[in-house]
Amino acid sequence: MALRVGVVGGGQLARMMIAPAVEVGVELRVLAEDEGMSAALAATAVGDYRDAETVLAFARDVDVVTFDHEHVPQEVLAALVAAGVAVHPGPSALGVAQDKIVMRTRLAELGMPQPDWAAVTGPSDLQTFLDAHGGRAVVKTPRGGYDGKGVRIVSAATEADDWFAALAEDARGGALLVEELVDFSRELAQQVARRPSGEVRVYPVVETIQRDGVCAEVIAPAPHASERLHEVAAQIGVAIAEGLGVTGMLAVELFETTDERLLVNELAMRPHNSGHWTQDGAVTSQFEQHLRAVLDLPLGDASSSAPWAVMVNILGGPAVGSLDARFAAAMSEHPTAKVHTYGKAPRPGRKVGHVNVSGADLDDVAYQARAAASFFDG
Repeated sequence: MALRVGVVGGGQLARMMIAPAVEVGVELRVLAEDEGMSAALAATAVGDYRDAETVLAFARDVDVVTFDHEHVPQEVLAALVAAGVAVHPGPSALGVAQDKIVMRTRLAELGMPQPDWAAVTGPSDLQTFLDAHGGRAVVKTPRGGYDGKGVRIVSAATEADDWFAALAEDARGGALLVEELVDFSRELAQQVARRPSGEVRVYPVVETIQRDGVCAEVIAPAPHASERLHEVAAQIGVAIAEGLGVTGMLAVELFETTDERLLVNELAMRPHNSGHWTQDGAVTSQFEQHLRAVLDLPLGDASSSAPWAVMVNILGGPAVGSLDARFAAAMSEHPTAKVHTYGKAPRPGRKVGHVNVSGADLDDVAYQARAAASFFDG
């Protein structure tokens, strides 16, 4: 009987685990939030991931439970563990990804390089931080933010008044996270895979290009990166994976500062947008690697299969018509491009797919990826 992996969440990350699961003989089951989600091909159940009984019933017939996102409540994760279900990554690690203040605290305990930060409970605290950091800072809601949501650059404490008001109305209370506005030259991402028995594999560090707070492109490996930069990024990724006990894929988003330091920006404990290039540009994709890791199977080679790979996100999609109608033209004009779509309806700013191209010449690889992705715009 095949090993069975249960994925909580029916988004595009679960969808992209389907093909590698078939290839390595793993049975994938998905608990989707709604009918017709991205991972509908493997959705064996539809239900609320916040309800412990629903998730326990889904987990009854699988060998391990993993996740398409980090939002499953801790009480649900605790119920799974109490029932003897193998959960990877585990509740402790996921708790760090679920709350940015917890993340910053734990990273500080591990001695990881990160921006100056503080947990602020009111405008006076925020103004004190602003005064100490040149009058501008980044304010984040600790939970739920992604793709630029829940993030603001502020120059006055009053610019976060609505968020402080929301905290005051929340019975749980809490604080906002404020961070220094980092003077960075570019953003990078380091991916690490770790299995429960401790084996670790490190992918090449990549450059990520953001537009309006959303990842638009990824270049693998990061251009003009010294051997030392690769070593330090890998050391940071491995130290976090081991220090937090992460099992599965870990993405560490990094700032490379203008004075050549690396600072940890965000963490994701699952396959991540910064690793989509691995589907067509690495020996082992992040999706196959995640399945291997959570099942505690030997990890695959994480090296690149070509000198360069570029991933370009398809954001929004066509205003009229469907993505599918654009496939033939894109394939005809750019036969080296691999187009991956998520089964989502086009919507401004929404990630509805991506294009991967690999090859020996970075300029040509980037051109092919961008040009192929442009067929799905407008």
